[in-house]
Amino acid sequence: MTTLKEGTPNTGVTFIDLFAGCGGLSLGLIQAGWRGLFAIEHSKDAFKTFNRNFLSDDAVYNFDWPEWLPQENHDIEYVLDHYQNELKSYAKNVDLIVGGPPCQGFSSAGKRNSSDPRNKLVDLYLEFVKVINPKIVLIENVKGLASDFSDASGKSEVTNYYNKIISNLKENYYVSDKIIDVSEYGVPQRRKRIFIIAIRRDLEFKDFENPFDLLEANRLEFLKNKGLDISPTTASDALSDLEIRRNGTGASKAEARFNEIKYIRPLTKYQKVMHGDQNGKMHDTRLARHRPDIIERFKKIIELCHSTGRLNTSLSKEAKEQFGIRKAALRVMDPASPAPTITSMPDDLLHYSEPRTLTVRESARIQSFPDWFKFEGKYTTGGERRRSEVPRFTQVANAVPPLMAEALGLTLLKLLVDKEGSSL
Repeated sequence: MTTLKEGTPNTGVTFIDLFAGCGGLSLGLIQAGWRGLFAIEHSKDAFKTFNRNFLSDDAVYNFDWPEWLPQENHDIEYVLDHYQNELKSYAKNVDLIVGGPPCQGFSSAGKRNSSDPRNKLVDLYLEFVKVINPKIVLIENVKGLASDFSDASGKSEVTNYYNKIISNLKENYYVSDKIIDVSEYGVPQRRKRIFIIAIRRDLEFKDFENPFDLLEANRLEFLKNKGLDISPTTASDALSDLEIRRNGTGASKAEARFNEIKYIRPLTKYQKVMHGDQNGKMHDTRLARHRPDIIERFKKIIELCHSTGRLNTSLSKEAKEQFGIRKAALRVMDPASPAPTITSMPDDLLHYSEPRTLTVRESARIQSFPDWFKFEGKYTTGGERRRSEVPRFTQVANAVPPLMAEALGLTLLKLLVDKEGSSL
């Protein structure tokens, strides 16, 4: 049985997480009271973090993992091919399948590519749903999922994966979808993602309702119960307790070549929620080793962006030329607003007042990972290795923010457990 923190309801409802990454979606669901059965994640790097936080002996939460599936990274196609009988034993006995097929081929932040093999994972996701036939399906992805792909000439439409998913699920499910800015649910980040919720038709709701209406209706109560303000959580709300000028730095115990932030204690409501009962303990605060000339450049960029009001926005063409920057996107955070969307490139975003990029922990704070959550593997990677490696910064950026996942988990619980007149 999934181990639950004190005060977390043990409802007994179950889920399977596909394309689980480091576990942001799983974490939020478990905190809402769901019981994890197993998860599938292809990346060895991301699964190391998942294993550390959900499968190790001292994990805060543990999955009810089946004996037939090794506790290691898996390819979804391999699992479908080699464990058909085991998967069929779950048919109609699982409450929820969640996950988002890797989004790189759909994302407007990169090169949209209709032939990207990762796009085909949508078909495998749908095949998995067909085998398990869960009560509910939850999918998260970038907005680009709903855009048409064209062939290399740009003249003919190839496919629209959103329409493909919707039409496939509608055969057996009521399907609803919504683009959500996760900052509305306490996450200190302007991050818009498309969410799809499908509820099996044979469950015979007394009066079927759009689950996203229920999500919105309970939004303020969710924030209140979490101890968060109704107003958006800002970058400063999330990170002010991690500023170097407040904590100081020291040599990293794990990596002698680096310095890390020496953490004292949380200050804001959000920081207290994230830090919990850690008593000042903190992970992943290793600082990047910027050269003196880079630090000086960052100082000037931060000053310019504050003086011109160009915060949370990419540097202008003129500013890039002035500072000799070739990057397509470089932004300075606005301390008084939620941060821009976190990306897998740590040098895409500068701190709002200190001349540096963010630490893994600061990125995790902006994604609403609690401070006890530990990340494993390399910090960054580059070149051709980016095709196969998923370092810590990428794990954080690719995750569903746990706060958003928890709000969704509580909403789906209301549909399954609390709905009057439901036969569930």
